[in-house]
Amino acid sequence: MSDVTNFYLEKLLSSKGKNWDEKSIAKFTKEESIIDAISQILKLQKNIMEKWEIRTKIIDFENKAIIFPNATQNTTYLFSFNSNFFENNEIQDYLIDGLEELGLYYNEETLTVEGVPKNNGNFKIDLKFKVIGESDIDELHLKQINLVVNPDPKLLWKDIPSDKDALYWKEENKSSVGILGERKIVVSSKRGRSHKNVGSFRDDDYAFKNFQESGWGVVVVSDGAGSAPLSRKGSELACNEVITYFEEVILPNDELKSIENAISIFSETKDEILLEEAKNDVKKTLYKASLHVHTCINKFAAKTLEEHPEVFEQKKTNYNAEFFHSTLIFTAFKKTEIGFLILTFGVGDCPIGIVNKDKTEAKLLNWLDVGEFGGGTRFITQPEIFHSKERPMATRFNIHIQEDFSFLFLMTDGIYDPKFEVEANLEKTKKWLNFINDLEGDNEDDVFLDFNSDPEVLEKNLNLWMDFWSKGNHDDRTLAIIY
Repeated sequence: MSDVTNFYLEKLLSSKGKNWDEKSIAKFTKEESIIDAISQILKLQKNIMEKWEIRTKIIDFENKAIIFPNATQNTTYLFSFNSNFFENNEIQDYLIDGLEELGLYYNEETLTVEGVPKNNGNFKIDLKFKVIGESDIDELHLKQINLVVNPDPKLLWKDIPSDKDALYWKEENKSSVGILGERKIVVSSKRGRSHKNVGSFRDDDYAFKNFQESGWGVVVVSDGAGSAPLSRKGSELACNEVITYFEEVILPNDELKSIENAISIFSETKDEILLEEAKNDVKKTLYKASLHVHTCINKFAAKTLEEHPEVFEQKKTNYNAEFFHSTLIFTAFKKTEIGFLILTFGVGDCPIGIVNKDKTEAKLLNWLDVGEFGGGTRFITQPEIFHSKERPMATRFNIHIQEDFSFLFLMTDGIYDPKFEVEANLEKTKKWLNFINDLEGDNEDDVFLDFNSDPEVLEKNLNLWMDFWSKGNHDDRTLAIIY
């Protein structure tokens, strides 16, 4: 201790400009009072330095940037501190306040902030802490961390009613259940969020009918073009006129009998030539049905121009039916001796898909009109589809024989785009099985469609399922399920 005492005294005297020698220092530091005084000074200095080190640790941690990534309201959030974060910053005790009221909590074992934020806004999270060296009686220090919770994008959309006084207004959402021969159908059509947001109309539509006497069931789906001012009526007309043509022309005139007879003979003789001839007859019949729809919409457009000429002043067109542009898909099916006979037609970008009974194989039953940038769709209202060399009309019809099936789907692109993403996926069985799993509960909303439940319950749950969230996909949605 004497060396330390001597050293301290020498430094002190030198700093004050005093003269000294070793003998005088040695004699002076032998006095008890001087020894005690210097010892107290050294202890105080040590204590001051320790407090300085503690204060430095506190300031360093208070100044340290801790960035919580932005969260989203009503969406699962997870942020993890590095495993040695608190040790490396010499934190001996801490707690995090202000999370619970946001719907979050801190997991001390995993060092994670997690949960589902209930509200949006800018929030301050209190991190209270002590650094190594502080005592139990020392108070916790406060470091505030910013957390930005972005609004739930679903809540930003408006739901503006469409104008009920507008020409050809129709209900914004509709759904149905029914019987089609030995099968059942549930179908829902909903106005898209993008349409709700501006108060525009549901442009999709559907229709179906069970022709019990003949055993045929017909299902039709149509998607009105968003750029066509009266497409809401065009899609409605397209669907209804297909049903009308089957009801008033095709079935009363037994125009499908040729293929039914051919199927019966084919089941015994396997005469492919006879079957192909019958298929050609059916294509001619379905061609007349599609032409009937085209003609009816054109006549209706001419009538609308006559009665409401002011409507057609909205935009220039090459022909009146452009105001009613709509895609069209339909299927007519019947149980036969060798399985289900399924006839389909399609113009536009809406798919028809079938999944076999044991769910091991799926097939796309129609060709889609899609362009490189999504601008290649076609409409039943376009005259060029009937004489196109690029896509001959005959190729739009398909005749498919399936021993049995679990599901037959018709949908608009409001379903196809978010659930299948690209046309190529419609050819993949796995994608269709994933789609079925989605319908049966494998989704973020935990909506479950039980196809063994009462039809009314199934219809209700399908309507709930149709509200699924998919970023960037907010068009009208129509889905018909035959099961």
